[in-house]
Amino acid sequence: MTDNIDKLKELGKNEPIASFLGMSLIELSDGFARVEMRMKPEYINFNGTIFGGIITAVADQAFAYATNSLGTTNVASQLNIHFIAAVKENDKLIAECMVVKRGRRVCISEIKVTDPEGKVIALASGTTIPLG
Repeated sequence: MTDNIDKLKELGKNEPIASFLGMSLIELSDGFARVEMRMKPEYINFNGTIFGGIITAVADQAFAYATNSLGTTNVASQLNIHFIAAVKENDKLIAECMVVKRGRRVCISEIKVTDPEGKVIALASGTTIPLG
């Protein structure tokens, strides 16, 4: 597993979408990932809060890292998210994903997005299909 995790960490250093959105991989282990992202003024919607798609993006990034840390390439087939609290400019979000079911045909993960104090911003679940 260590080789795969090291490979993912290296790939993440040059990932265009993570760079564009300002996401950082903080922790990665077998079936677990933590990603951080600072909210920029460009992410604000017409209600003056952060666009839900941005919150989903940081959750999805942690989801991708956690499921692909398992040693097999996984592709998402479903991501369901519940927004709990609003986010404002300059807030930092932390997304943590844990794979709860690792199977040959499907993997199921839970994702929690919080602020640095632990306030829950969003809860998500996702399903991936292992390709190999």
